[in-house]
Amino acid sequence: MTTHWMFQEAVTTVVPLPGSVEQALCGRLIDRLIPGNAPRMQRLKQLVEFVAPCDAPALVIGPSGSGKELVAEALHRLSGRRGEFVAVNCAAIPAELLEGELFGHEKGAFTGAERSRTGLIELAAGGTLFLDEIGDMPLAMQAKLLRVLESRQIRRVGGNGTVSVDFRVVAATHRGLEAMVTAGTFRADLFYRLSAFPLDVPALSERPGDLPVILERLVEDQRKQTPGFPAPEFDTSALRALAARDWPGNIRELRSIVQRAFAFFGGQTVTAREVERNLIQMQPPLAEENRCEWPEAPSPAGDASSFDAALSKGVDLDLRIYLRDIEVSLIEAALGQTAGCVTRAAEALRLRRTTLIEKMKKYGIAAAAI
Repeated sequence: MTTHWMFQEAVTTVVPLPGSVEQALCGRLIDRLIPGNAPRMQRLKQLVEFVAPCDAPALVIGPSGSGKELVAEALHRLSGRRGEFVAVNCAAIPAELLEGELFGHEKGAFTGAERSRTGLIELAAGGTLFLDEIGDMPLAMQAKLLRVLESRQIRRVGGNGTVSVDFRVVAATHRGLEAMVTAGTFRADLFYRLSAFPLDVPALSERPGDLPVILERLVEDQRKQTPGFPAPEFDTSALRALAARDWPGNIRELRSIVQRAFAFFGGQTVTAREVERNLIQMQPPLAEENRCEWPEAPSPAGDASSFDAALSKGVDLDLRIYLRDIEVSLIEAALGQTAGCVTRAAEALRLRRTTLIEKMKKYGIAAAAI
């Protein structure tokens, strides 16, 4: 893409200003919003800092799950705009509803419109409108969006007058818009309007060295979202196992791994073995191969003599793991007897329903799988 390349090259000629407190704070904010220190990420951060104060549209390009919305949010946060950051996924809204979502509608505009509704563009007044998956926007809607970008005015569905709106648009896509223009599935005029500042976000597999810092950020975010769950700790072997993956789902896929780690191994150390067996292959963390292993291991219903036999053979019995196995066995049995009904299982175990749910989350037990 010629214009894309020319912009990237032009930015390299910009001479940075002398250091200042404002620049230092700006750099810390960018590092927080866009984690990663790979050369391509450092270059992307420089471009974001350069582009953010401009009101012209920006186009963020990268594979699904690579963090394009984080880049858009950074552009907004560094722009100085006081309005809201309003995000909309163009692929998630049916074509027949997208116009009403973006422009709003007046009362009685269509069946069921019992009151007027403000559209997302108006909600972004003074701020930034983030249009994710812009390549999935219908052609008819593309023409209307272009008109809004040119005139800075919108007309609500069913309305007669226009409303002036000051907003900045940042679009994102994982698709090749230039190829879509050639194929006639994306408007050339809108493409050139949006791509004033193209920003490339690399896939996670292209910057494996950034994985530890991204993982740390995701763990911290998950800790804030689930304050009742202790955070897991990934050891060096786990980091190596994660770095060796291709990550087709990029940061979104890594976030799912972190969420599973909180559910399965909160407060514990995660090794490469847990990464492969439990977090990637999604085997329950207390499956038979992960439980206590010793010759002639005593069953939960066994008597003391069976423990004596195991100890006499020099087997190191971990009481905490053994008791955990017993608890899991009882929970699974209760759920099995009640056809997966959590309420009845809790009654059978003489537990509060909420307590049983917490234990099921802790051990990775799903009622539907019983």
